[in-house]
Amino acid sequence: MAAHVDPLVVGRVIGDVVDMFVPTMPVTVRFGTKDLTNGCEIKPSIADAAPSIQIAGRAGDLFTLVMTDPDAPSPSEPTMKEWLHWLVVNIPGGSDPSQGEEVVPYMGPKPPLGIHPPVP
Repeated sequence: MAAHVDPLVVGRVIGDVVDMFVPTMPVTVRFGTKDLTNGCEIKPSIADAAPSIQIAGRAGDLFTLVMTDPDAPSPSEPTMKEWLHWLVVNIPGGSDPSQGEEVVPYMGPKPPLGIHPPVP
């Protein structure tokens, strides 16, 4: 039986972007009709507009959304590593980024070609 390996480890998000962690709050991310899960890849054209994001939690909790690209412009040549695509702070639990304070407006991915893994 094959062991389950976290897609964030496989994609080097854990270890390169963030340390190992245990998720404590559910977050849903959707580009149009496509629900994202850890490790899924999308075409840049699907990500032109900001995704719909829902963060669980109590209204008194505040969250920060950081959407970064750990391997810009491409996984084989990450010369612009950690490209910031979106930053929203003070998002109340149980809501979405529109309820927070947008510090850096959303900018869709512009890789030279191919697919690219978003990391919200």
